[in-house]
Amino acid sequence: MKSIRLIYDRVLEAIAVIMIVTVTGIVTVGFVYRGLGESVAWYDEVASVALAWLTYYAGALAALRGAHIGFAGFVNSLPANWRVAAAAFASAVTIFFFGLLTVVGIKVVGILQGDTLVSLPWVPLQLTESVIPIAGALFVIAELLRLPELLAEAKRGPLTDHELASALEHAKETASLNGGQEIKS
Repeated sequence: MKSIRLIYDRVLEAIAVIMIVTVTGIVTVGFVYRGLGESVAWYDEVASVALAWLTYYAGALAALRGAHIGFAGFVNSLPANWRVAAAAFASAVTIFFFGLLTVVGIKVVGILQGDTLVSLPWVPLQLTESVIPIAGALFVIAELLRLPELLAEAKRGPLTDHELASALEHAKETASLNGGQEIKS
C-alpha cells in the first residue's frame, strides 16, 4: 500500500509541477505582451482555467500528504478512541463531499457539451471543466490511500499538525542559515 501511495504522490506532484510551469508560462507571455503594448486575447481566460487546474490538482496532492485544512488541535485534545472516531468521521465527510463533487462534475461536463471558451472557440468547455470530476476522484483516492495511516496515527497519539511542523522546519532552516542566532524582526 505504501508503494502505491508513493507512486500516486509522485504522479500528483508531477502534475502540480507541470501546472505551475504552465501557469508561469502563461503569465509570463501575458506580461511580456502587455509590456510591449500588445495584448493576448486568450490570456485572462486561459490563465484563470490554468490556475483553477493547479488549485484542484495541487489540492489533491495536499490531501494525500495530510496538508489540507484540518483541526489537528481539536482532534488531539480528544481521548484516543474519540481521536480515531473523529479522524474517521472527517475522512468519511471528505470522501463523501469529493465523491459528490465527482458525480455532479460529470453531470456539469455533460451539460457543457457544445460550449467553448470565448477567446479560443476551438477549446471545448468540457475540457476545461473536466478538472472538477477528475480532481474530485483524485481527492477520494488520496483520502482512501491516506486513511489507514491516519487512523493508525490517531490511535498511537496526537495527529501531526502539518502546518505547524512545516513552520517549525522552516524556522530551524532559517536559524541554521543564520548560524543558530535568533532572528530579529
